[in-house]
Amino acid sequence: MRKIFKFKKIYVFLYNILVILIPFFLIELIFKCVSHQYLIDVSILRILLSSIIISSILAFLELFLKPKNRKTINLIFMLVITIYSFVQVGFHNFIGVYISINVSSQAKAVASYIFDFFKSFYWYYYLLFIPIILLFTYYKLIERKILKISIDNNFNKTKALLQLICILLIGGFGYNLSINLDVFQNKLQTISNKDLFTNPSNPSIAIKQFGISLYGILDVKNIFIKSDTIVVESNYSYSHDTSNKILDTDWLELIEKEENPVLNNLNEYFINNKINEKNSYTGLFEDKNLIVILMESVNDIFINPELYPNFYKLVSNGYYFENNYSPRNSCATGNNELSGMIGLYSIYDKCTANTYSTNLYPESMFNLFNNKGYKTTSMHDYTERYYARREIHTNMGSKKYYDVDDLKIAHNTKDEEWASDEDFMKEVVKILNGYKEDERFMTWLTTVTSHQPYGSSVYGDKYLYLLNDSKYANYDIKLKRYMSKLKVLDDGLGVLLEGLKSQNKLDDTVIVLYGDHYPYGLSNNILKEALPYSIEEKYEAERVPFVIWSSDTEGTKFSQYTSYVNILPTIANLFNLDYDSRYYVGDDLFSNTYQSMTIFADSSWKNEIAFYDASTSDITYYGKGTYSIDDLIKINEMVENKIKYSNLAIQHDYFNYLYQNLK
Repeated sequence: MRKIFKFKKIYVFLYNILVILIPFFLIELIFKCVSHQYLIDVSILRILLSSIIISSILAFLELFLKPKNRKTINLIFMLVITIYSFVQVGFHNFIGVYISINVSSQAKAVASYIFDFFKSFYWYYYLLFIPIILLFTYYKLIERKILKISIDNNFNKTKALLQLICILLIGGFGYNLSINLDVFQNKLQTISNKDLFTNPSNPSIAIKQFGISLYGILDVKNIFIKSDTIVVESNYSYSHDTSNKILDTDWLELIEKEENPVLNNLNEYFINNKINEKNSYTGLFEDKNLIVILMESVNDIFINPELYPNFYKLVSNGYYFENNYSPRNSCATGNNELSGMIGLYSIYDKCTANTYSTNLYPESMFNLFNNKGYKTTSMHDYTERYYARREIHTNMGSKKYYDVDDLKIAHNTKDEEWASDEDFMKEVVKILNGYKEDERFMTWLTTVTSHQPYGSSVYGDKYLYLLNDSKYANYDIKLKRYMSKLKVLDDGLGVLLEGLKSQNKLDDTVIVLYGDHYPYGLSNNILKEALPYSIEEKYEAERVPFVIWSSDTEGTKFSQYTSYVNILPTIANLFNLDYDSRYYVGDDLFSNTYQSMTIFADSSWKNEIAFYDASTSDITYYGKGTYSIDDLIKINEMVENKIKYSNLAIQHDYFNYLYQNLK
């Protein structure tokens, strides 16, 4: 009879730690591999230490259970971690961001397209299930039947507690060093590991530095222990010449008496923000009407004169920004809509528009036009299932919000059959026709037809016959259905243009169009079939159209890098509105001091010279120059400040506070 290995009481605890640690840490390694992260990296040491600490705590708690129950708990624990990791890597692949518990509505959105979601998974994502399979196999075959290990359930609680304390002290000390010592900190990283540990507001960097499991724990922790974006001691001091610019006496007095350090940090940042001078484009569209159209899931595939003549007319005869991006983030449509309206970056790991729907923005696009006597409205051809636009838009100054039901447009919410943008524009034209002849208006339109899914549907199939041409014959069927939906949007633009013309309003109206995000649900391998440029580089698929059209503009292509955050200050300058450019982290694209750059949600950035990947701290140059390390540190600090102070301003309803104190 084979000898049974019977662990002594003192080793029971250590044995259980090892049984948990090996598959737990293996999940982290596999996650790094399938997420295309560097495996040999200083973060591995940090992740190993956190894995040891978590395994030790769980192992100690399990000592109070029977051996059989310990196995059950371990298997459940590994299953939860495995599924969480599996969903995270899938979510990142499907929508381009890691999910936070703060954006549960996006989980609901993915559930609506669950089959497309799982179809998007690469085969190697399933490697994440290897550790739990190995653990199950070990318990069933190896531990008892091969090694004949028997676990003694009697143990000395004091010794086990001392072992745990030693592990926590040593591991905790080591972990603390790993997030505080400069040797473990990449000086190009936009957020310090210490700040990121306190508030994992940037999931891409947090997961790389701390691992998927600890990120999940920190994310849950933030539900119970709220922590805003970290505020460091301000280095700003008031330096503007008020004699010929803006008189800031009241603002300076507010800084003197304000006792809240966060609000004062915001005061000092925004009072020292850039002041744009007037330029050759100032007032170009003064007193004209404005229609802004946020185009759902539209990318540069839409620039096609054969299929989409109405949009092409606007592009070719307007101001077209060829290097415009709509960076992906959680709740991208709502967040990127919000950023276009207020000139601030949304909070990466939150459905910002919904979470802070009660915020007031005296400096929003609606209110700037309200202040100049315009009639402001906003419209969307869908319900409030995902975003509370009626409250959000109203609080931003829209005098009237219309949803799909208000507009009486047919739609099928249950089957995700989106409304027709052509029907939408017909109703928009009716509303505009009701305005008085001398009534200036500003309206915001958010379309919906081109939203995923891209399976068989009324509008996905409607124009498939146009795509039978040999030019498109080999396109993926999902891509063709997406392009069919775009045709419905283009038809809608035609309805709008003709409606404005028939009402004699077209010559007095400026139309601004931009895409909210690239078409989720279509992989890069599918998108590249129809795009005229390579999207191999990270985030290049996020390039979307941005067009400013007026009947008296000449077709002009602009090459500066930009995103939705610059739309409001640019419009404010073009319409010569009464605005303070310091209230926005976005900038007027025609300013003589505009710094060409697109900033992505995870603090990565791109311009003519380089692309900086914040999650890896790698920089790729395009042959037009290079940056010194000091230059990169300054740029990253500037980028992080723009995001940080935008987030703080939203979290603290700052501009409402400022308005109340300066009015």
